[in-house]
Amino acid sequence: MNMKKILIMMMALLLFIPTMAMAAGEKSQPTVSTPAADLRSTLDQLLSEHYVLAVMSMTKKFDGAEDAEQVQAALNQNAKDMTPAIESVYGKEGAAQFEEIFLAHNSYTDSLVEAAKSGDENARKEAEAEVQEFVDELSAFLGTATEGNLPEAAAKEALRAHEDDVMKTFDLYTEGKYEEAYTAMREGYARMFTISKALSTAIVAQMPEKFENTKADTPAAELRSNLNMLASEHFALAAISMQKGFDGAEDYDFATWAEDMHTADFKAAIVSIYGEEGGAQFEKVWQSEHITAQADLAAAAAQGDEEGIKAAKESLGMFSEDFGAFLGAATEENLPTADAQAAVKGHEDTVISTFDSYAAKDYDAAYTSFREGYAYMYGVGEALGGAIVKQMPDKFMAENMPSDMPKTGMGGAADNQSLNIMLAALAGIAALTGAIVFRKKAMNK
Repeated sequence: MNMKKILIMMMALLLFIPTMAMAAGEKSQPTVSTPAADLRSTLDQLLSEHYVLAVMSMTKKFDGAEDAEQVQAALNQNAKDMTPAIESVYGKEGAAQFEEIFLAHNSYTDSLVEAAKSGDENARKEAEAEVQEFVDELSAFLGTATEGNLPEAAAKEALRAHEDDVMKTFDLYTEGKYEEAYTAMREGYARMFTISKALSTAIVAQMPEKFENTKADTPAAELRSNLNMLASEHFALAAISMQKGFDGAEDYDFATWAEDMHTADFKAAIVSIYGEEGGAQFEKVWQSEHITAQADLAAAAAQGDEEGIKAAKESLGMFSEDFGAFLGAATEENLPTADAQAAVKGHEDTVISTFDSYAAKDYDAAYTSFREGYAYMYGVGEALGGAIVKQMPDKFMAENMPSDMPKTGMGGAADNQSLNIMLAALAGIAALTGAIVFRKKAMNK
C-alpha cells in the first residue's frame, strides 16, 4: 500500500466515517476512535515523521551518505502530505498557504549542513535567520487560522523549541557527542506529540461541530497518542539502528542505547497498566526476540552471513507470535490474539522490507517502505489503545483526567507544561530501577 492510499484512508476516517462517540457518549463509553482523536493522531503522525526525517536528512547530508537524496525527498513528500489534512479543515487556500511556508523550510537544512561542514559562522547565522523567519510565518498562520484558539505567541514558542531541538540534535551529532545527540533527538521527538495535541485541541475548539463535539484531549485520546508515540518511535529507532549497524557507523552503540531507553519507557507504560509481572513478560519478549533479533539481522547482513540472516528473521517471526499472544492475554482478548499476531507480523514485515531495501542500496524502495512502516504504527496505536479502553473503561472516563498531569520523564521537552501531558492511565509512572544494559555490538564488515 502506498503512502497516498494510506493518507486517503486516514482522511476518510477523519471526515466521512460516522462515529457514535458524541460528547455525552464519551462520558458513558470512552473510546479512542472519535473525529477529534483521529485528527490528533493524523497530526501526531505527520509532525513526528517530519522531525525524524529532518534529523535523518541533516545527519546523512553531513556524513555524505549515499541515501541523503532519498531521505530529503521523503521529507519533502511528508510536507506535501500535510496539505490534505490542512485542506480538510481550512480549505484549499489555507492549505496552499501552509504548504508554501512548510515546504520551503525544509530547504533551510541544506544551509545549516553546509555551514557546519565549512565552519562558516556567517552562513550559520544566515541559516538561523531563515529558520526564525519560518517560525514567525507559520506561527502567524496558525494563530490566524485557528482564530486565536492556538495563540500566535504559543505557536511561536512551540515552533521555536522544535527548531532548537533539530539544531541541537544535529550540532551534537556533528561534534561526535552521540549519547547527548540521541537524548536530544528523543526529547525533540516527544515534543512533536505535544505540539500535535495543542494544535488538534485548538482546531477542535474552533469548530466543534465539524468534529461532532468530541474532544482531542480525553484520557482515551491521550492513551492513543502515547501509544502512537511509543510505537512509531520504536519503528524509527529500529530503522536507524539497523542502518547504523549494517554500515558499521561509529554511533551505532548509541543508536542501540537509544533503543534501550525507549524499551524502558515502553516497559514503564506496560507496568502502569498491567503491573510488574506484565512489564517483566513484555521486556523478556520485546528485548530478546525483537530488539536483539533486529540487531542480529543487521550484523548478519553486514557480514554476508545467510544463515545468520535466516535465523534472525525466524526469531522475528517467533516474536510476532509471542508478542501477539502476550497482547491478547494482557487485554483479555479485547485485542484478539490472532489479530495482534497479524498486526505485529505486519510491523516486522515493514522493518525487514525497509532494511533489506537499504542493504541492497535500493534507497527509493527503502524510504517508501520506511514511510509505510511508520504510518502502520498508528493503526497499531489505535487498535491496542481501543482494546485497553474497552478492557478497563473506568480508567478512561473523561472526568478522570487530572488537572495537573505528570511529566513524561523525557527531559527538556517535558519541562514545558503547556507542551507535555501524560495520559491518565500512565499517571504515576516512576523511573525504572536497575541499569539498562548498554549493548555494544560493534560489527566488522
